[in-house]
Amino acid sequence: MQGKIVIYHVFTRLFGNTNTTNKPWGTIEENGVGKFADFTDKALSEIKKLGVSHIWYTGVPHHAVIRDYTAYGISNDDPNVVKGRAGSPYAVKDYYNVNPDLALDPAKRLQEYKELINRTHAHGMKVIMDIVPNHVARDYQGISNPNGVRSFGADDDTSKEYQKNNNFYYIPGARFEVPDWRDGYKPLGGERHISIGTLKENPAKWTGNGSRSPKPDMNDWYETVRVNYGVKPDGGLDFDLLPYDFGDKDFKEHFRFWQHMDVPDSWIKFRDIALYWMDFGVDGFRYDMAEMVPVEFWSFMNSYIKMRNEDAFLMAEVYNPDLYRTFIHKGKMDYLYDKVDFYDGLKHIMKGYGWSDHIPVVQNNLKDIEHHMLHFLENHDEQRIASPEFVGKAEIAKPAMVVSATISTSPTMIYFGQEVGEPAAENPGFGSASRTSIFDYVGVPHHQRWVNNKKFDGGQLTQQERDLRDFYRRLLNFTLESEALMGKYREIHFYNKERTKGYNHRVLSYVRWSGNQKLVIVLNFDVTDSFSFDLKVPKEILEQWKLKEGTYEIKDALYGIRNKLNIIAGEGHIEVSLEPLESFIFEIL
Repeated sequence: MQGKIVIYHVFTRLFGNTNTTNKPWGTIEENGVGKFADFTDKALSEIKKLGVSHIWYTGVPHHAVIRDYTAYGISNDDPNVVKGRAGSPYAVKDYYNVNPDLALDPAKRLQEYKELINRTHAHGMKVIMDIVPNHVARDYQGISNPNGVRSFGADDDTSKEYQKNNNFYYIPGARFEVPDWRDGYKPLGGERHISIGTLKENPAKWTGNGSRSPKPDMNDWYETVRVNYGVKPDGGLDFDLLPYDFGDKDFKEHFRFWQHMDVPDSWIKFRDIALYWMDFGVDGFRYDMAEMVPVEFWSFMNSYIKMRNEDAFLMAEVYNPDLYRTFIHKGKMDYLYDKVDFYDGLKHIMKGYGWSDHIPVVQNNLKDIEHHMLHFLENHDEQRIASPEFVGKAEIAKPAMVVSATISTSPTMIYFGQEVGEPAAENPGFGSASRTSIFDYVGVPHHQRWVNNKKFDGGQLTQQERDLRDFYRRLLNFTLESEALMGKYREIHFYNKERTKGYNHRVLSYVRWSGNQKLVIVLNFDVTDSFSFDLKVPKEILEQWKLKEGTYEIKDALYGIRNKLNIIAGEGHIEVSLEPLESFIFEIL
């Protein structure tokens, strides 16, 4: 049986860094940097034991970075168009190579990445990497292109704002200008640098988020340029649309559809990039800001990938719920971020003002696509749970984590350091506190205590941090193995809210089941209040479970606490006492 998927989302350059200096805008020499080689057999073994099936290595493609790698044929980047010193992983400079910062020997960086992929596979986990389709670094240079591959923009007619096979959009007659900095911001914190002002872009290109000004605002994605997918400046489309009913067709039909179509050059470039990394050994991709790219492109790209490897893992960042089904069915995405409504609802509940009533309503609205909605409580874009800006204490997320991991058949994702309560309190430079910076060379202190000078044994963790990690280990491993969590779901929350004294909107309950496993899940989101009540299981569920009148032993899958399910007059009853932030996953024995 295929169990739940659990993704360990790790920012690759930060994972193995043991340096604790954390100087704002610090260099590698001052603040340190992690390497591919830091994912040792011991480290990967411990990640696997946490209950992980896939690792998403974030920040692997070679992106713009402020460090001199000219000895390796890499040009220096202009700090005016690099965010931070370490650079944004979403400003890719060379799609056929990897970040030289991550290699012990930058000349062998591809080989070192290949060795990491092989080690990960040897530990029974699959590898996901980023593809950023909407934009590339302002100074993209494909120095590692395979034979016959032309770089982005190499064949563009720069005298035209738009042409179908141009890779970029242009502003003819205008030079690119650096944004006006404000609020005290200065590139590299004001440090003088040999490469400042070296970028010459004439004509200027549209900026990654769509700004058509040759002088973008500092809040624009000024470090990137927009990729042209055949969408005209007036919104017209220069490619064939999928037939109306193609959401019902499989990837093979989509593949056949595109075989004789004339598609924009950028489509072909990104397809070839994805297939290159599939052949390299990568098992799947996380697509950045996928909704900013036409869904027809995704049909084209993903059908080619699936023809190469039917089991390829394809997840995408899509935030508009009205587009979910389009990107799943027509775009052939496997999984989308379940941020709007689900994550946002859990966040409000964790912060104390949301009601648990919201969650079953959201889940019901997604019941036809629930398997495709990736669940998370942290990622590199979101605030750390333990940061004061979120809730200030990692344990407050425990019931939300149970819900995230058990309410549906969808994958679960955790962000490295989440399992030990990392609060991201540092002032790293370009990045800011509450989110572990993806732009700076920085240490991740709570995570570093688990790394323990690369012993990866948690030797420096406090008891509270050990207990939190143990909770994640118990929960995630259970989800990997549970047959019921890949089966059916029914909320019993509103049934109990109407009938059960002491049950309220700070509590949530639902059932999951398969032919061989029945689960009753109940939890308390409240930080201070305990609740005791007679939890009821409706008659129609018990009939589906083929349970008759009598008493049944039940056992909590997390910590082994035993209880009883009493069936009286066709209705199930469980006497439940929930401490603050406590959860039970009761399995009927």
